[in-house]
Amino acid sequence: RPRIRSSNSMSSTGTSSSSSSSSISSTTSSTGMMTSAGTHGSIIGSSSGGGSGRTGAKHVEWSDDDHLHDDGYFSSDTRRRRSGTWPRTRSLNAPSPFQQFGPCGRIMKNSAMVMQIQDPASQRLTWYKPPLAVLVIKKVRDSKVLQPFVELVEWLIHEKHMVVWVEAAILDDALLTGDKRFTKLQDKLITFKDGRDDLTDKIDFIICLGGDGTLLYASLLFQKSVPPVMAFHLGSLGFLTPFQFDNFQEQVTNVLEGHAALTLRSRLRCIIVRKDKTEQEISTFKSSQDPSNNILVLNEVVIDRGLSSYLSNIDLFLDGKHITSVQGDGLIVSTPTGSTAYSAAAGASMIHPSVPAILVTPICPHSLSFRPIVLPAGVELKIAISPDSRNSSWVSFDGRNRQELLHGDSLHVTTSIYPVPSICAQDQIADWFDSLAECLHWNVRKRQKCLDELSDLTGSGAEDGGSGGGSGGGGTGPIDGIVRGMEKLGN
Repeated sequence: RPRIRSSNSMSSTGTSSSSSSSSISSTTSSTGMMTSAGTHGSIIGSSSGGGSGRTGAKHVEWSDDDHLHDDGYFSSDTRRRRSGTWPRTRSLNAPSPFQQFGPCGRIMKNSAMVMQIQDPASQRLTWYKPPLAVLVIKKVRDSKVLQPFVELVEWLIHEKHMVVWVEAAILDDALLTGDKRFTKLQDKLITFKDGRDDLTDKIDFIICLGGDGTLLYASLLFQKSVPPVMAFHLGSLGFLTPFQFDNFQEQVTNVLEGHAALTLRSRLRCIIVRKDKTEQEISTFKSSQDPSNNILVLNEVVIDRGLSSYLSNIDLFLDGKHITSVQGDGLIVSTPTGSTAYSAAAGASMIHPSVPAILVTPICPHSLSFRPIVLPAGVELKIAISPDSRNSSWVSFDGRNRQELLHGDSLHVTTSIYPVPSICAQDQIADWFDSLAECLHWNVRKRQKCLDELSDLTGSGAEDGGSGGGSGGGGTGPIDGIVRGMEKLGN
């Protein structure tokens, strides 16, 4: 059995990376999520990291009872035994490389819960094999996107000699079919149908033209490893689309040459378990990686009361322990990426997408003390209808696939090992704060006047008051000056 030892360890399940032709260059190491990016993605880098500046790989040990498949993954029995329930990304306890605390205390070594800490600023995209197949996703029913779409596809085919994939429904757009430039390109495009064709291992690179919905759609299409995504802002809000289309040739060329930073946007893995399932069936169901049994969401999963006039009554469990019951309009479970969407509108905090966390936000709770909470990324949430609830509830995933949850049904949510590698226009920090400022007008207000301006006014007023009073004390001096200065500020 292979054994890899070193001084630094952190709590998380071990995950693996797959071979590909693009990679994420990093000065630290993996975050515990799946490090592949489509057919051409993986994370590489040195093992330096942590506050002390020490280097070294993390401690990983496999026992004789741990059985590996030929593809490098542990068997389902081993994964369930190690994680307690089902394979998932474990959370960080603290960003520290030290295992010893004082002369006697230290972290107990557990080979099943080991990970390294990644510095988000070090995540860079690089290609070790030129990408060939590109998927172009455009906003539907928007005439403003048609011309940029044609220009981009024409340039990718003729200048970059890439194989361009598009959704089959695009070819039915009357405005596009009437475009002579697009008619010449139509036979060179490869099409797919959503829900019928599997794009796994066929796409190297994704370009989105439109709003935030195009990135959510890209996440929906790839329920496992996702290729790197470059999103151009041609929609309404554009919080997740940092690129401007004006000089798209230069920007796409820079990305294809490997000059780009990445934000790994975590997703939630959601499984609905119906009440007629046995314990054995539930265990098998949850351990399966079959996309038909798993729904991955980039923003949030929402449980609400639907058309019922009664309050939702929902039980919330964390790693098998009952935490609370939610009485209100519903519950939002969101990723850090989704924290600036519906969750923010419901009063929750906004979290940077590189933070490993799950955000739980009640919707109009019938309680004055029910505040949104931030949980570690690795926990498993179970959401079920309370036995004494007067009505059922409804669940939707990134605004799609709405289903009813009946009494006895449950929804299981945890962090997926397959993130969405979103390409940055600048870097992870600048892009996010630019979006906060430009899209949400975060902390916008009129600036307070500086003290110098105030003191100049009060000072001149004080001199006027002092000279007018003279030695006879006919004026109040500084007080009159301050009053006149404040009146000038008011005017």
